[in-house]
Amino acid sequence: QVQLVESGGGLVQAGGSLRLSCAASGRIFSINAMDWYRQAPGKQRELVAGITSGGNTNYAGSVKGRFTISRDNAKKMVYLSMNSLKPEDTAVYYCNVLARTSGWAPTKEYWGQGTQVTVSS
Repeated sequence: QVQLVESGGGLVQAGGSLRLSCAASGRIFSINAMDWYRQAPGKQRELVAGITSGGNTNYAGSVKGRFTISRDNAKKMVYLSMNSLKPEDTAVYYCNVLARTSGWAPTKEYWGQGTQVTVSS
């Protein structure tokens, strides 16, 4: 199994910054991609940012230019640096990892518990 633990969430004023971290552990053969999702009240869960094993990244249009996703392959960690935060960024942020637990196993999704990010105006 794969376990993901997020950290770094909290309360920040608009315009401020936060850095989220996600640590992956457990039986991991390979990680294909690491992503950040968020779920805000009254809104559907959305992909915020993703990064592949090759370093390719993608961002939601609403965060592009403000958020940066990065990863440390050796540490099996993914980060989300969030700058110029807005109240609409308020949400529970979830780490998502696409990983294999063995060389023959298919790639599956694994989720963290989430970390709350609250941006006040």
